[in-house]
Amino acid sequence: MHENSRPVSHQPGRPPRAVLLDCDTGIDDALALLYLCSQPQVELVAVTSTPGNVDADQVAANNLALLELCGRPEVPVAIGARKPLEVPLVTTPETHGPQGIGYAELPAARRAPEARDAVDLWVEAARARPGELTALITAPLTNFALALRAEPRLPELLAGVVIMGGAYYYQGNTTPTAEWNTHVDPHAAAEVFAAFAGQPEDRLPTVCALETTERIEMHPGHLAALAEAAGCSGPELVLPDQPEGQRSTASNRLVRHVSDMLRFYFEFHRHYDQGYVAHIHDYFAATVAAGTARYAARTAAVHVETRAPRLMGTTVADYRGLWEEPPSARIVSANHPDEAFAELVASLGALARLVG
Repeated sequence: MHENSRPVSHQPGRPPRAVLLDCDTGIDDALALLYLCSQPQVELVAVTSTPGNVDADQVAANNLALLELCGRPEVPVAIGARKPLEVPLVTTPETHGPQGIGYAELPAARRAPEARDAVDLWVEAARARPGELTALITAPLTNFALALRAEPRLPELLAGVVIMGGAYYYQGNTTPTAEWNTHVDPHAAAEVFAAFAGQPEDRLPTVCALETTERIEMHPGHLAALAEAAGCSGPELVLPDQPEGQRSTASNRLVRHVSDMLRFYFEFHRHYDQGYVAHIHDYFAATVAAGTARYAARTAAVHVETRAPRLMGTTVADYRGLWEEPPSARIVSANHPDEAFAELVASLGALARLVG
């Protein structure tokens, strides 16, 4: 079992990371992007947009608006695929809202996405900076599968890969056995794991699956702590007995937008009998990519089901080598939610103070 044992710290001196982010923004994707923008040691090389929670154009619009909110207009935003490899696109407005960001109403960005395709951008960046870039995918794996088709050497060219997706011997959140990202494009996921099979352990993708990302369970108290860390003039109370759809009046605009996103997400989880909470899966994956999380991981050969209708997108991990196939992933097996939320509050709070 691998253990990433570097403790979480809010002090300067964290090793630099250059990150390529592919997302389908999405409330938890938005928090992941905001977190990466809050980390001074993280260089965001590009943010690419995959259809999933919403369509690709809306994903790109969300990404551009969030980067502008953070004062990061220099980060390229590109669109790649507009649908999964082989199955029809299914989006999830009931989970993330019609625009993907809950009740938040972000000002439209003053720039458009890059003219070049997201896949070309990733391949060019990886070739130009071999061994330097960490890929973080918090979306269906469509764009990444297409990038691997275009450049099969990506497993060797990238410094690391972090994927949010899958559920291993754990209840799915889309079907009884399948997680959302993998279910949206199971064929892409199958291609990605096949491409990494047999790579050295340190080059295998680190997979943040539901059994650990659902432990990153946000409560209204975390949002109140974020507002306090951001220096808001009053408490930020998002509570279950308040009217659904109530909008934030926080004095800090970043906190206001985050609060409006999360209220929608809290309400969604309550509608599905999970309580007034929010599972912020993609934020945890971002901390792994940024090198700020402690976690343990186990290697396994991964199978993604692409044929059986009721099991489409189901992921199975062979931890014991019973298939006699080489490992294709390192699946996170343990994490530390209290540390993750202390990190989120401190880091986003500092960013909120900076952008106002």
